[in-house]
Amino acid sequence: MVVITACALRTRASDGKEFVSLQLEGDPVFVQSMETGRFYLTSKRCSITSTFSEERALTMIGKTLPGSIVKVQTEPYDYVIPETGEVVKLAHSFQYSPEEGVAVHQPQSFEMA
Repeated sequence: MVVITACALRTRASDGKEFVSLQLEGDPVFVQSMETGRFYLTSKRCSITSTFSEERALTMIGKTLPGSIVKVQTEPYDYVIPETGEVVKLAHSFQYSPEEGVAVHQPQSFEMA
């Protein structure tokens, strides 16, 4: 399951048209720090475009959706860690999948819980 945690008004680069993006967060997972060896709790996050108005999207915060957030390989890119300003090179991103743990490349419909 994933939870809608926020929404944001975005602008499409190709034509300047605005749309609403929903921010999704998956189940908590334990990750081991490479620096200290200690475990910490985090969750995968991603955003997904929508056709909703900003007002409607705001009412959806806190709702759950079936599926998961999966890691997908991408072309390498630079990412700035917000807390430290450190620039790291990544070759992955996260995307929403309506099926648990499976990356899907075709449109899917679903019912909201």
